[in-house]
Amino acid sequence: MGKKMGRRYWLTGAGNGLGESLAEALLKSGARLAISALQSCQALSERYPGQVLAVPGNLTDSQTVRETCQQITQQWGALDTVIINAGTAEYVPEQLVDHTVIEHIVRSNLLVASLCIDAALPLLRAGTTPHLVGITSPLTHLPPSRIEAGGNGMRYLFESARVDLAGDGIDVTLVHPAFDIPSPNLDDCFVAPVHWSVETAANHILTRLSDHPQELAFPAAAMTNLWPLPTSTEAGQTDTVSDRARDGYPIKGQP
Repeated sequence: MGKKMGRRYWLTGAGNGLGESLAEALLKSGARLAISALQSCQALSERYPGQVLAVPGNLTDSQTVRETCQQITQQWGALDTVIINAGTAEYVPEQLVDHTVIEHIVRSNLLVASLCIDAALPLLRAGTTPHLVGITSPLTHLPPSRIEAGGNGMRYLFESARVDLAGDGIDVTLVHPAFDIPSPNLDDCFVAPVHWSVETAANHILTRLSDHPQELAFPAAAMTNLWPLPTSTEAGQTDTVSDRARDGYPIKGQP
């Protein structure tokens, strides 16, 4: 008998922080993984030969997204799980908001997610127990503001997709950090631990995703580790990021 092939994943925003740890954990589990990241995937390809399909590119460009899914189609013919992690999680004082910042957030979150969902749907429909996963902003549950239009819009996008795709048998999960999480063992919510590593968060998410929940929250701990601020090279690739790095809020993952 031939070797059983692992589940087929497409993970965006896999170049650093939580996305990088999700990629490592998936590959360790034996999954086949298409990786969209600005950084090189050479190291992962060498450590996990035959499991990695590198599909880099600017996911705000619809043609790039279509070509990415064409490569996946040629390689595997279908996808079982799509995890959309690319995007930004940013905050700046309201008085400093620039409309180019808002455009950057909406493009990096809503536009990327929408383009990736549309392009991946034929692949998911051909997959096994298909699952669409969106990892959204740490600010999703805070009062909305202009600067977090992207984060709150992501919630609406994935909740709408859940309704639309129910007839296709595609499960949809929204993953988000929570500043405290109800526990059945405690009378009140516990304060989120502050020392979760990216590896802990990634393993927690992947373990829970196996049940295809509608929503998954995890403690919003050490967010600058989960979504690190960009390096100077990355800042040059996303010109609206560097101006806001001084505010200390994490960048979720680059498309």
